[in-house]
Amino acid sequence: MNIYVSNLSWGTQSDSLNDLFSQYGEVSSANIITDRETGRSRGFGFVEMADDSEGQAAIDALNGTDFEGKTINVSVARPREERPQGGRGGYGGGNRGGYGNNNGGGGYNRRRF
Repeated sequence: MNIYVSNLSWGTQSDSLNDLFSQYGEVSSANIITDRETGRSRGFGFVEMADDSEGQAAIDALNGTDFEGKTINVSVARPREERPQGGRGGYGGGNRGGYGNNNGGGGYNRRRF
C-alpha cells in the first residue's frame, strides 16, 4: 500500500518516517519529497507498506497526530496523474502580448489609428 503523508516538518528525514510507520508493520520504503533545485523538503512524502491491512492500521492510527512538532495528515496515496509531454507542461508558447506588441496580446498598444 502506498501512503501519502503531508504537513511534515521541514527537518523530517526518511529514516524517522520509516521508524514511525514500522511500528505498524513492514515498511518497504519511506521517502521525503525534496525540491529539485534546493534539496529542501517540500513537506510531504510517501511510505510504501508491504501489507494493506498494516498500511490501513498505520493510516488510522497516525492521521491527525503530532510528529516532530507538526500535525501530520496520512492517507492512501492517489495514483500519479500523467502530465502532458512537451517541455512546458500544458502552457502553450506563442505570442505573450505585453506593451508595444502588435499581436493583440493585451496591455498598452502604441500603434495609432
